[in-house]
Amino acid sequence: MGDVPVYTRDDYLTTTKPFEYLYAHKDNKFELKQLLGVMSAQAQTVGIRNLAALFKAYMETVSGTSAPGFNRTDFTGQELELDCGSWSASDTGIYGTDKLGFEVVACYHPIMPVQRLVNVDTKVHKVMLAYRLGRRWETVIEDKNMISDSRSIIGLSKYGIMVNSETSKALVRYLADVEQLNYDTIPEVSSVGRLGWIDGYGFSPYEEDLVFDGEETFRTRFESIQEKGSRQAWLDCVRSVRAGKTPGNVVARIVLAASFASVLVKPCSCLPFFVHLWGGSETGKSLSLVLAASVWANPEIGVYIQTFNATEVGKELGAAFCNSLPLVIDELQLVKDNRKDFDKMIYQLSEGVGRARGQKQGGLQKTPTWRNCIITTGEFPIISSNSGEGAVNRTIEVDCHDTKLFDDPKKTATSLYANYGFAGPEFVKHLMEDGVQERVQKLQEAMQDTLKTGDTMDKQTASAALILAADRLAEEWIFQDGIFLQPEDISKYLVSKEAVNQNARALQYLYDFININQSRFTPEADTHQGEIWGELDGEYACIIRSKFDQILSDEGYNASAFLGWAKNRGYIHCSKKGEPTKPKRINGRVSRCVWLKISDFDDELDDIDGSLLP
Repeated sequence: MGDVPVYTRDDYLTTTKPFEYLYAHKDNKFELKQLLGVMSAQAQTVGIRNLAALFKAYMETVSGTSAPGFNRTDFTGQELELDCGSWSASDTGIYGTDKLGFEVVACYHPIMPVQRLVNVDTKVHKVMLAYRLGRRWETVIEDKNMISDSRSIIGLSKYGIMVNSETSKALVRYLADVEQLNYDTIPEVSSVGRLGWIDGYGFSPYEEDLVFDGEETFRTRFESIQEKGSRQAWLDCVRSVRAGKTPGNVVARIVLAASFASVLVKPCSCLPFFVHLWGGSETGKSLSLVLAASVWANPEIGVYIQTFNATEVGKELGAAFCNSLPLVIDELQLVKDNRKDFDKMIYQLSEGVGRARGQKQGGLQKTPTWRNCIITTGEFPIISSNSGEGAVNRTIEVDCHDTKLFDDPKKTATSLYANYGFAGPEFVKHLMEDGVQERVQKLQEAMQDTLKTGDTMDKQTASAALILAADRLAEEWIFQDGIFLQPEDISKYLVSKEAVNQNARALQYLYDFININQSRFTPEADTHQGEIWGELDGEYACIIRSKFDQILSDEGYNASAFLGWAKNRGYIHCSKKGEPTKPKRINGRVSRCVWLKISDFDDELDDIDGSLLP
């Protein structure tokens, strides 16, 4: 083939020299194709993106006939010049012929595939389509199966693309032909639909080689992960917060450290956990969320920070999207005031695994997973007296009543809204250095050892240790101000094993319930009216079993689990066969009852946990 001449932009636009050179090789089709590829690449460097279309027109002019096999896309401003086979693709639209030779329209405006995307998690293939309706090109990313089906592809019309039931089949054929003919020309990239750690790649969105292909509903949050303003201004603001003199300063520092700790959950093989601030307004709870979010992203409410005004599925998908970054949610009171709903949400999000769901075309979708910290606020606690042990164990809850978290809230908010996103990538960059993750694991284990006592819960101490470890790493790598959270700063928010014990809390509830409703347990009293639930018999309260089950289930406790626990602890009088109920004659009729020991109330409650007393 020899050396190929180099031509200028004027040569292509005002002379025929480049086309004469190509035309001289028309008898050797293979060599002509090679030359066309080499010269197309060279022509693009001088701003000519439609060399093949120009050469096709030259051949038709010189020979007076059509030049089959040289149809190329000829769109003004196109990103690529692609072989479009038998299709005519220009600014006036895309046209071809059917099996009978009649003209068909694939689209009335420019549209072409410009990128193939392969998701690193799901391995699902998608295609980026570029299209132009006016002067500006737009892009959209869709699954391959969507643009390969004449019924599904009509969905592109929501983006303004002119496709309908008459043109859909032709558009499917055109896109398939162009992709097949230009498989090596159209670039293929790796893509991701979430944030966080990605095995074999690094951390999204800080890997430039990864393209976002996730749901459009998450694009705003994904794009909010960016640097804006001044790093020094952000650093000065946060250092000022860390050095604050308000009583609640430690709480603000805990929330800040929890934001960093979120990306340590996976490397340290821990479970997701909640950090929940609650209390009245004007304490700085929402501003603490802004502080936490500013480490990574635009901290505006509704951009990165979300509210509880979302469905169960929405919260799950949001957690899976954040993945390793903190899930930051404001205003717990927007949730329906049902304590069971709160417990369910805590279990759902802190398990780190979503629900298995089917696909429209059959089979199951990939089950979403996440490993992060969920930072929340509200006007009331997320944990109640009857919350399950697992829910309590997965939550670090901080009462912010009558506590001011920031010295100057207005100045802090103004600075954080204008400057953000600098610390996150720096922190992650340090974590990705050789040997650092092993060091982080040892640091977390050491912090957990300092928090452990005979009465602490392993899951809670593991979460608290992550916060302490993240605080020390952030001080070393970013703040360098000599300010550290101490174990005692966070240990006061951890609950004891007995306080977590749901059965112990159920026992306290039963004692309170009996005291409040004594008239229901005195069937022979002259003043008695209404239902009878049992009878007080010396040192025991005999509660009819069906009513006993209802009393506990109404408050979210499991009656069978409680009876097994109470039997082992000696809080109930069992039958000779060891059954947890015994017969009792009430008003002359025999009922199967739970015989709950009620003598020495105070001693028994002291055995459980003095902190449970009102």
